[in-house]
Amino acid sequence: MSVPADQLARVVSHPLLAVHLTFLRAKTTTSGNFRRHLHEIARLLATEASRHWETETHEIETPLAAAPGARWKRPIALVPILRAGLGMAEAVSEMMPDAAIGHLGLYRDEKTLRPVTYYSRLPANIAASQILLLDPMLATGFSACEAIRILKAAGASRIQFLCLVSCDVGLRQLQSAHPDVPIFTAAIDPELNERGYIVPGLGDAGDRYFGTE
Repeated sequence: MSVPADQLARVVSHPLLAVHLTFLRAKTTTSGNFRRHLHEIARLLATEASRHWETETHEIETPLAAAPGARWKRPIALVPILRAGLGMAEAVSEMMPDAAIGHLGLYRDEKTLRPVTYYSRLPANIAASQILLLDPMLATGFSACEAIRILKAAGASRIQFLCLVSCDVGLRQLQSAHPDVPIFTAAIDPELNERGYIVPGLGDAGDRYFGTE
């Protein structure tokens, strides 16, 4: 029996997120507002994804006395899939300013819908890092799978994938290829069209974010 799509990912549910996602989906939303709402959703997803990250005790001095604190046990790496993932990385890096930022450049062949890698630059300590792989859309799942393959080949083992909108096809593809990678998403849409776009989706996230529609 097939596993329901909502059991393949952590669908982050929150009224704030639902409102921001509504603005993202609307075709009348300007690029400036699209960026603002995308940033807010990315932060909410990252907050949920980091909920169980390990910390270690770190004592500090306040202006009045010593106080116990916490710091991350492992380095953090944000890895956006270019170019649409850049907006998510920008937002999350404001929450995690010490995080390293790697970049993976993948484009989709419009005939085969398969990813082609054209750029890869990862932090030197990627194998030791807690990694957030960032891409607004999980459509066919092929790009996410290829990005995770590249990360694992570099020694990465603690990977989480964050996307704004996903679909059944992409979730099953990613879960089948990399069942050890948790997926965090704001929504699961029902289908892909003949061009491999999520429906109803929100259009081309990269074009809408950068104003290049």
